[in-house]
Amino acid sequence: MIFMETSLRPSGTQAAHEKPSIGLVGLAVMGENLALNIANKGFGISVYNRTAAKTKELAEGRAQGKSLYPTYTIEEFVASMARPRKIIILVKAGAPVDAVIDQLKPLLEKDDVIIDGGNSLFTDTEKRSTQIEALGLRYVGMGVSGGEEGALKGPSLMPGGPRTAYDDLAPILSRIAAQVDDGPCVTYIGPRGAGHYVKMVHNGIEYGDMQLIAEAYDLLKQTLHLEAAELHDIFSEWNEGELKSFLIEITADIFTKLDPETGKPLVELILDKAGQKGTGKWTSQNAYDLGVPIPTINAAVESRILSAYKTERVAASKILSGPERPAFTGDKKQFIKAVRDALYSAKICSYAQGMALLKAASQEFKYELNLSECARIWKGGCIIRAVFLDKIKNAFLRDPALTNLLIDPDFSGDILDRQANWRSVVQTAAQLGIPAYATAASLAYYDAYRSAQLPLNLTQAQRDYFGAHTYERIDKEGVFHTEWLQ
Repeated sequence: MIFMETSLRPSGTQAAHEKPSIGLVGLAVMGENLALNIANKGFGISVYNRTAAKTKELAEGRAQGKSLYPTYTIEEFVASMARPRKIIILVKAGAPVDAVIDQLKPLLEKDDVIIDGGNSLFTDTEKRSTQIEALGLRYVGMGVSGGEEGALKGPSLMPGGPRTAYDDLAPILSRIAAQVDDGPCVTYIGPRGAGHYVKMVHNGIEYGDMQLIAEAYDLLKQTLHLEAAELHDIFSEWNEGELKSFLIEITADIFTKLDPETGKPLVELILDKAGQKGTGKWTSQNAYDLGVPIPTINAAVESRILSAYKTERVAASKILSGPERPAFTGDKKQFIKAVRDALYSAKICSYAQGMALLKAASQEFKYELNLSECARIWKGGCIIRAVFLDKIKNAFLRDPALTNLLIDPDFSGDILDRQANWRSVVQTAAQLGIPAYATAASLAYYDAYRSAQLPLNLTQAQRDYFGAHTYERIDKEGVFHTEWLQ
């Protein structure tokens, strides 16, 4: 099939007679914005959507005057690109991805590249990699973080697959990614499903971050009875220091939005039922498979699940009682500082858990992840972008074999300086009956990780008692079993 010129004229570095070497399938919000990002950087891009009207709307609207080429059949789409073709798929994870791949496979040629830019489960990416590369094609699973704004202005990109495919994509990816002080927020992650694995853990960390922020908000609101304007001021101030991040920034903004109908802060009118798309749950499931404790992330996932039990919770609130909550009589500024310290300390634990999971997965799946680079490319574009990530990058630069962020001197020092406030906040939450699911889980993780002796010796004795599961001893080598009833 012959490449068909359209009324859209190429711009930037793309000559009018050249075929674009990259294309994109799926023009929902993320796909449309990523396609425009590529075109805005001067690269010609062909686009295709199952619904032709969507393609036409983009071509005649936001893409006017840009080097974006609309196509209306899958055959025309594939034929429109120069070889080796590079095709980004941005459709819903699961069966829709397989359906698009099945359409593309008969039309592609050796060394063409298929890039899945959705939130696919990494094990699906592993399977697809094997199947597609057996055909002489190259397959890349690429995590894309930053939402619709990031897709348009510069996301964090996490591509995994054949190194040759990444090298071919790098000139484009490095231009469209978010740019920070030490380079574009993209790097080669590793083979096969490595990119989608790192994106999955990124999302698990995101769950933890959001839950910890929500708990800090709840503690401030229920203990000090602060108004939205006061909460805005507090989070704005926090965003000037060690907690400076996209999530803290948008939290401060949220408190300024008033409902036009009632005049009340909009956040107070939003139903307390949080949704999820599965990546947080996948992170928890895989951590259990690998035997890596991530209690902060697990608490965040469970909190979202528990939030869905709204009807049950309302009924239970009329039956189950908690402690009285007397008027606050302490130092208001000191309590706000304590909550900030608790949030920061718990955040360290959450990231420590996520990085430990990446380290274990790298060994298990032979991904050879560069954890310093993983932290670096999260500094811009993505939802968890934060100044804090520069410290994580530097921690793994100093010691690539670092087993846990908690033992890095920068982070251990931060927690030692703040743990009294952290403990005080968790204690206050327990005394007042305010759920601090993830904040308390982070503290328990910290205390367990720093303990040379845990009470699991009793657990092992119990297991041996009822199931002859055996145990080891601290005073001599070997595996032992005791007849406990004799």
